[in-house]
Amino acid sequence: MKIAVVTDSTSYLPEDLRKRLGIHVVPLAVTIDGKAYREEIDMTTNEFYDKVRGDGPLPKTSQPSVGEFAAKFKELKEAGAEGIVTIHLSSGISGTYTGAVQAGELESELDVRAFDSEISCYMQGYYAIRAAELAQTGASIDEIMTELDEMKQTMRAYFMVDDLSHLQRGGRLSSAQALIGGLLQVKPILHFVDKVIVPFEKIRTRKKAMKRIADLLADDTAKMPLEASIIHGNCPEEADKWLAELSERLPEVEFTISHFGPVIGTHLGEGAMGLGWVKRKTKN
Repeated sequence: MKIAVVTDSTSYLPEDLRKRLGIHVVPLAVTIDGKAYREEIDMTTNEFYDKVRGDGPLPKTSQPSVGEFAAKFKELKEAGAEGIVTIHLSSGISGTYTGAVQAGELESELDVRAFDSEISCYMQGYYAIRAAELAQTGASIDEIMTELDEMKQTMRAYFMVDDLSHLQRGGRLSSAQALIGGLLQVKPILHFVDKVIVPFEKIRTRKKAMKRIADLLADDTAKMPLEASIIHGNCPEEADKWLAELSERLPEVEFTISHFGPVIGTHLGEGAMGLGWVKRKTKN
């Protein structure tokens, strides 16, 4: 059975990796000054941060339509796919996953399995990478879905933002939580719980927050082999510096650096920083 793997653009996977593994992407979009831009297609991440810097209105984000998913699934069917695994950002912050489910229900000739990552960004991308690698080895669609469910047990991600107002204005964090964070002038560590973003701990400084996240990674590193991703909101130099520090402290972890693109960057703001990890697949 030929299985195709689809994800959405908020996985922010590098193009060369997507091409090598045959991962297909359906884009989300941001609307700025009344014009919609498909992320990574009509607007790069650097262009986005340059365009929205300042005190202007918050861009609006939009998910792919059911029709866009249906068109992608049809395209893959015509290319020979017999099954599709489609992996998306958390259904608690976007309707993208639901749109993929609805489009899959319209396909009578394809076995379409939608997977709610319950997270986003490169952590979501890890699922797509693992699914594509399995598909290339001839794994069944059931085997792929089982592996994704198992990955979820060890998936962790923590992040912090410079300004909670982006999350609050975008409806991804409650006004009370944003107000408390602003009044105390803390750098709260955030994470996903039950598909939505909630505070993990309130910490006074960015440096201390990053150390706390690194300590959490170290705790899990002692339990299992891990791969991890540093994810930044247009602060590559800081990400590079953190990578050097983490690599020296935890040389057994396989690190990569990714970014918060336009859609997620709309809600987190410039300067956001995150670190996520998952149990590494042992090589045969």
